[in-house]
Amino acid sequence: MHTIQPGSKVLVTGANGYISVWLIETLLEQGYQVRGTVRSLERSSFLRNTFKSYVDKLELVAVEDITQDGAFDEAVKGMNAIVHLASPVTPNADDPKDIIDPAKKGTTGILKSALHHAPDCRRIIIVSSLAAVFHDTDKPIKIDDKDWNTEAIERVDDLGRNASGFDKYAAAKTLAEKAAWEFYENHKAQAKWDMVFIHPPYVFGPTLVPHSSPSELNMSLKYWYDAVVDREGSQKSLMEPSKPWVDVRDLAKAIAKALVVEGAGDERILVIAGRPSVWQTWLDTVNNLSPSPIPSHAPGTDKALPKGSAEGKNAPHLIDYDTSIAENVLGLKYISMEESARDTLADFERRGW
Repeated sequence: MHTIQPGSKVLVTGANGYISVWLIETLLEQGYQVRGTVRSLERSSFLRNTFKSYVDKLELVAVEDITQDGAFDEAVKGMNAIVHLASPVTPNADDPKDIIDPAKKGTTGILKSALHHAPDCRRIIIVSSLAAVFHDTDKPIKIDDKDWNTEAIERVDDLGRNASGFDKYAAAKTLAEKAAWEFYENHKAQAKWDMVFIHPPYVFGPTLVPHSSPSELNMSLKYWYDAVVDREGSQKSLMEPSKPWVDVRDLAKAIAKALVVEGAGDERILVIAGRPSVWQTWLDTVNNLSPSPIPSHAPGTDKALPKGSAEGKNAPHLIDYDTSIAENVLGLKYISMEESARDTLADFERRGW
């Protein structure tokens, strides 16, 4: 087991993403040196401006296609730790193989690069998704770090192109993680690093990425905007089963803690803020904030925040999650729903949304 102290060099892949930008801020503030990979340096120029006070601590490098053999060979050189958040681009993929194969190759590819080109690397953290441990259910269950979403894999195998988009995504995340652990076990004698998988649920909270409209938000935050701010989207979401969530700033802190806490090595860590919530709880929360952090959506206007309905409180709650590793090993404490909602709405207000 290893520990990566502030001052060390950390590679963050997919550095211009919603989670990654908060992670980079957290790492820089804690004294780490960060190298970030992006597909395009030109399209990621905002990072240099965002972190201009850390010009000597942040380096950006281009990795255009993470599925190419040796894509990360140069990027990993000289690094003490790696945090892998980059995902391959598979827009409108119909065939599950077009999603699953790149996910597996991108994940095992960075492990291969670390094995052969990063002799000083001591820990690799891969940020996956709760989709890799999730189970469909029609009765109450509890999920922990030993669970795998094998049902999604089975449905994708059975249905192929006709499988749901979520099942294709979940199967890709699950199979990519299985491939990573298999690679790790097969190369433990050579590897000088240990490995950590972090599984976040829906990730909410303000963004540091300079989006010009809500349509540009990442999937989780766009989902929150549609359910909590957009009146039409809210009605569609009200009766969905409860959703687990975490604030993006807490997730960034969790990843940073997983670098420095020795006991995080070789763990699968579920990072979830409290009990999963139904959307009506979010609607009640935002409407009870006083003063409102988003006055442009004041009650009585055509942009008033949706209030939902009493029926929304009856949306089903079927799954609880065992997050004891996150609390006991990483010592995580979470931002409240009220604080997360207030800060997110204030961010939207600043952007004129």
